[in-house]
Amino acid sequence: MTSPPPVAQTAGRSKVISWALWDGGSTGMNAIVSTFVFSVYLTSTVGQGLSSGTSPASWLGRALAIAGLTVAVLAPLTGVLVQAPHRRRAALTILTGLAVASTAAMSLIRADPAYFAMGLVLLAFTAACGDLASVPYNAMLRQLTTPQNSGRISGTGAAAGYFGSVALLILIYAAFIAGSGPNRGLLGVSVADGLNVRAAMVMAAVWFVVLALPLVITAHSFVPAVEPESQPVGLLGGYRRLWNDLRAEWKRDRNLVYYLIVSAIFRDGIAGVFAFGAVLGVSVYGISQANVLIFGVIASTMAALGAVLAGPVDDRIGGKPVIVASLALMIVVAVTLLSLSGPVVFWVCGLLLALCVGPVTTSARTVLLHMVSDGKEAVAFGLYTTTGRAASFLAPWLFFVFVDAFHADRAGLGGLCVVLAVGLAGMLLVKVPNDR
Repeated sequence: MTSPPPVAQTAGRSKVISWALWDGGSTGMNAIVSTFVFSVYLTSTVGQGLSSGTSPASWLGRALAIAGLTVAVLAPLTGVLVQAPHRRRAALTILTGLAVASTAAMSLIRADPAYFAMGLVLLAFTAACGDLASVPYNAMLRQLTTPQNSGRISGTGAAAGYFGSVALLILIYAAFIAGSGPNRGLLGVSVADGLNVRAAMVMAAVWFVVLALPLVITAHSFVPAVEPESQPVGLLGGYRRLWNDLRAEWKRDRNLVYYLIVSAIFRDGIAGVFAFGAVLGVSVYGISQANVLIFGVIASTMAALGAVLAGPVDDRIGGKPVIVASLALMIVVAVTLLSLSGPVVFWVCGLLLALCVGPVTTSARTVLLHMVSDGKEAVAFGLYTTTGRAASFLAPWLFFVFVDAFHADRAGLGGLCVVLAVGLAGMLLVKVPNDR
């Protein structure tokens, strides 16, 4: 790969903050919509009493699978279309607006099976828009950084995402969910017909709007390192250009394509740790369901702390050592957790795992940034999103294979360790240019 030309000056602090705030809004809204609130409301309340023989959870999985497939198909095209920096603001604004609108529309989903299908559509659509919006968002990192500070700024964005998730979770829990009886939370919203959850969706949408606006307003002023030649492309033209870019990247640096595959594997392993951690905490290690939410808040804070601490280390020694060390520590901690029992062990090991997630998340982006040709950031991050989606079945599949093979939920940790180990082994072979 060719080395990027030097950037005249680092972006101002206000621009970096506006970039990071978007991540705080997006991650927070996603935590409410896809993980803790709306998805649970759909499967446990709205979907109860469905006439079909398929369970609500199964329908949720199918909807998210369709969303993932949509992202896998459209993310590379999105990367091509926003290859020119001046298009990134428009793409980010449109996709953010669609995600906000669909989240707000979730407030119309009443606690009635007749609304279940529409709820699934809105959930899948929001997830797809959020993932696609990350393509122009991640590509903007090159416009804000130099090779010397990209790790620190990427870590700031990742930390903002974790803190945004924690803040919105606490806010919505306190306002709409906490307590018992017919009215919940400090606002005393009725639980009848799912009104408290539906109100929470409006707050999640407003949260994303408020935190996304600074970036939407200021993105036009971001100075690109290189402004590539831009010509209008249609749908087929976008895929034609994508194929040409892929072929050129393969000829120029197959190591980049290899890294995209490897990173997809270890990123899926990390996603599996978060996806199944709460399940194992309750079923194996004796954590109450109420304490799992508290654990989630603290774990997100630990991940944010890890991202912040890893940024300067990334800038000094590079992203690859950060990723390798973090994955190795995660495997050791997961094996320890696999062999021990009790709530204390879960809290200690679980928080150590969360601390390692932040460094891997932020350094994975900076490694790609150092490997990609200047002006090709959007295409690369489109492929980054696509490969991540393409490998998203690995951790869930191996988790349940190990559970079924050993007839114990605890054994699922072994499957997650396999995914992390494969990602670690592959990362050791990745060659990252030293352009610091």
